[in-house]
Amino acid sequence: MFLLASTDFCLKSANIWALVGKILFVFKIVIPLLLIIFGMIDLGKAVISAEEKAIKNSTNSIIRRLIAAVVIFFVPTIVGAIFGLVDGFSESDYKNCKECLVHPYDSGKCNTSKSE
Repeated sequence: MFLLASTDFCLKSANIWALVGKILFVFKIVIPLLLIIFGMIDLGKAVISAEEKAIKNSTNSIIRRLIAAVVIFFVPTIVGAIFGLVDGFSESDYKNCKECLVHPYDSGKCNTSKSE
């Protein structure tokens, strides 16, 4: 009964999962780029000011931003690994949900929800 309910839920809510997947896709690209651009701007300002302390602070800031950009880019992979560790989580039950989150632009899988 539970397996049928979870499979039906993923099939019926495919459009919602695809929308969330598209938003995550944009975030995976835009946020790391913005973090890197802002870090470069801060470092450029520090270099122009020619203050040793400002350059050191800016360098530390850009390193933290680069780490944050990498972490944000890999959030879906990390979440998938955590769900894989959960006892009783069957990937086959939620395969459509996962596919719509990970591949929201695939035609046919997530564009239309199956309301049967």
